[in-house]
Amino acid sequence: MDTEAQHTERDRSSETEERSRSARMSGQGRSGWSWRRTGILGGVCLLFPLLLSHFVLQPFLIPSRSMEPTLQVGDRILVNKLAYRFGDQPRRGDVVVFDGTGSFLQEAPEENPVTGLLHGAAAALGLAEPAETDFVKRVVGVGGDRVVCCDQNGRLTVNGVPVEEWYLQLGDAPSKVPFDIVVPRGTLWVMGDHRSQSSDSRDHLGQPGGGVVPVEQVIGRADWIGWPFGRWSDVPETGAFDSVPAPAAGGHG
Repeated sequence: MDTEAQHTERDRSSETEERSRSARMSGQGRSGWSWRRTGILGGVCLLFPLLLSHFVLQPFLIPSRSMEPTLQVGDRILVNKLAYRFGDQPRRGDVVVFDGTGSFLQEAPEENPVTGLLHGAAAALGLAEPAETDFVKRVVGVGGDRVVCCDQNGRLTVNGVPVEEWYLQLGDAPSKVPFDIVVPRGTLWVMGDHRSQSSDSRDHLGQPGGGVVPVEQVIGRADWIGWPFGRWSDVPETGAFDSVPAPAAGGHG
């Protein structure tokens, strides 16, 4: 028997097994790194839109008919969170999204923390209906304004000037509920464009908060309709309030 030949054969076999083991380990290493890299990339892709939504531009799914015809059920609007961040204030005619806790709702509804977190993330991306505390309405009166409905011609007036609200849903009256309100400083009087389908400031008169929304509760201004593509446009501005004078300085608290 050739002992040297046997040794040589065993050495070759060992080298082959070692190469195979090294190749398998190398493949596993590349696969592991690939999965980690994919996971990191996926996390960044998810984190970026969440941060963008939290600080700059938030998608908001329209869940009801209260803002028809301006906004329709299923529209995904883009809420500009920087609109009032640097000293600007909401103006009459702006369509705003706000947190109604303390004004439209006295307390935020209780919910499961995990479910709430998942729903909040989905809502922040415009994939789910907004939180029950979030509302979208049009600013009709700002701090100091006297808002009255209705005059002898059935029109809403602000600071004594009639407002031609061309943006209202066809057939809707400005309001079937009469009111005469002086908007406290630092707050807003808000109403839906589809007045017969909108639960807004009118519905909370006589309740704590009086139906007005504190300016600091405004999340942002609805500037664009981003989805569906057939309705892709900006949210139209209105000149309906252009002739309304500023409220008397110091005249209202």
